[in-house]
Amino acid sequence: MEVSQTHLGIVVVLVLVALAFDFMNGFHDAANSIATVVSTGVLKPHQAVAMAAFFNFVALFVFHLSVAATVGKGIVDQGIIDHYVVFGALIGAIAWNIITWYYGIPSSSSHALIGGIVGASVAKAGTWALIPAGILKVVAFIFISPLIGFVLGSLLLLAISWIFRRSTPSRVDRLFRRLQLVSSSMYSLGHGGNDAQKTIGIIWMLLIATGYIGTSDPVPVWVVIACYATIGAGTMFGGWRIVKTMGQRITKIRPVGGFCAELSGSISLFIATSLGIPVSTTHTITGSIVGVGATQNVSAVRWGVAGNLVWAWILTIPCSAFVAGAAWYLGRLLLSPT
Repeated sequence: MEVSQTHLGIVVVLVLVALAFDFMNGFHDAANSIATVVSTGVLKPHQAVAMAAFFNFVALFVFHLSVAATVGKGIVDQGIIDHYVVFGALIGAIAWNIITWYYGIPSSSSHALIGGIVGASVAKAGTWALIPAGILKVVAFIFISPLIGFVLGSLLLLAISWIFRRSTPSRVDRLFRRLQLVSSSMYSLGHGGNDAQKTIGIIWMLLIATGYIGTSDPVPVWVVIACYATIGAGTMFGGWRIVKTMGQRITKIRPVGGFCAELSGSISLFIATSLGIPVSTTHTITGSIVGVGATQNVSAVRWGVAGNLVWAWILTIPCSAFVAGAAWYLGRLLLSPT
């Protein structure tokens, strides 16, 4: 398929915008990987983000591109995708990320992108363009992923409490300060594996829609490497406003609790990524932290803060969809070839 220089320029710009979203995803969600390990004092912030960024990139060699396939082909009908839809989806997701980062709200970059794809697609073609099974899977895991994190976090803490019931608190603290390095690394690996693939999916969608690759072609290697490297770079810069919310405002975390939250969160992410489900790392780690806090003492959890986070999660998809729909109309004006 022959393409004009103008058309090529538009695709290049949209790929760069997608990578900007990917960077912001790492920046916005850095707190998910490092909040507990920083809040427990196991690592200094700059050490934690460097470790998280490294494992974000290493995920490239661990996970198959199942999540990318869901985002690229399983949310909306591919026949209606064009560069205007991709533009609207990315602007909707980026706008919501900026708003929630500014106010220190740990919302989901993943669901912001899904909402963006849905909003732009509906603006163009109506609701018939949506694939109900894909949408339902994403929406269901808004509730399932934090619930899995909550249950696993609680069970892990109970099991560890029983195993180490005869150990002194100082000995347990020393041991789990070291083990937190392992659990935090695993969570960062799961974060990179699930979240980088969402940007891979939308770039894949764009390249298919514009005819640069066929529907049966694999994702170009340069797309995969660029997305994993970019999310790692975003994590390096970190989102410190959200670190405070995740690590201190929901509940106070000790090393053993941080280990349980991170390990349960990473298990949840590994399962979801292997199933090709684009889950929210924010929802997963929040559920894990609340589960750990509630197991220690129900009153130790600031349920008002947790409740506000749930409202942010519920609003993410419709709000980003609304912005994306408006951005689709704007894109028709800005990106129309002259």
